Amino acid sequence: MSPVVTAICAGRPAPFRGDEQSAFAKQPVAGPVQIHAEGIDGDTQVDRVHHGGPHMAVHLYPRAHHAWWDTELGGHDLLAMPGAFGTNLAVDGLTEQDVLLGDRFRLGTALLEVSQPRLPCWKIEHRFGRKGMVASIIRTARCGWYFRVIEEGIAQAGDLLERTETGRTPWTVAEVFSEIANPKSATTPERLQAMAQCELLSPSWRAGARMRLEATGSKPK
Repeated sequence: MSPVVTAICAGRPAPFRGDEQSAFAKQPVAGPVQIHAEGIDGDTQVDRVHHGGPHMAVHLYPRAHHAWWDTELGGHDLLAMPGAFGTNLAVDGLTEQDVLLGDRFRLGTALLEVSQPRLPCWKIEHRFGRKGMVASIIRTARCGWYFRVIEEGIAQAGDLLERTETGRTPWTVAEVFSEIANPKSATTPERLQAMAQCELLSPSWRAGARMRLEATGSKPK
C-alpha cells in the first residue's frame, strides 16, 4: 500500500547562526500547494550553491528515523516536528533501503523522480545542538533523498505517495549514499563507474562517484 504524506513542509529564511540566514527549519503548509520544477511553492533555499535547483527540488527525510534519533540523542523536542530535518515531505513507511535511484512517485497531480541522496551538513548538528549527527548519518546511511519534478502539479497533506515506476537502476538510495559518500563502505570500481555514468543520478553525485573511483586507483571512463 502506498504511504500517506502526513505533512508537506516549507521554510522561509530566518536567523540561524549569528547573522546567517537559513530556511532549514520547515513548517507544515495548510491546504493544497503547488509543486514546480524548483520545488514546493513557498519553500526557500538561502544557500543556492549547495541547495536547491531541479535535482534537489523536493526533499524527503523518512519519519521512521525520528524514533531511531530519539534513542540516539536521548530524546529531543524537535523530533516531534515533521520538518525537523529540513524535509519537505513527512512520510512513514519508506526508507533509503526501500527506494531505488530513479524510482518515480505520483504525489497529487505531480510526478516526482528520485535523483540523489541528501548529503548531510553542519546545519543538522546546529539545528539540534548536538555533535556527531553527521558522522552517524554517514555511518548508517540514514540520509534521506531528493526528488526532481518530472511533472509539476498540486498536492496536499493526506495524499498518497504512489510509486509508479521502479527498477530503472539497481541501486537503493542507501547504496548510492554509502558507496559514494562513505569512504569506509564496500563497493567496486564497476559499480562506481556505472553510477558515474548514470544520467538518473544528479551531476554532483556522479562527480562524487568519479572521485571515489579515482581514490580506488581506477580511472573513470
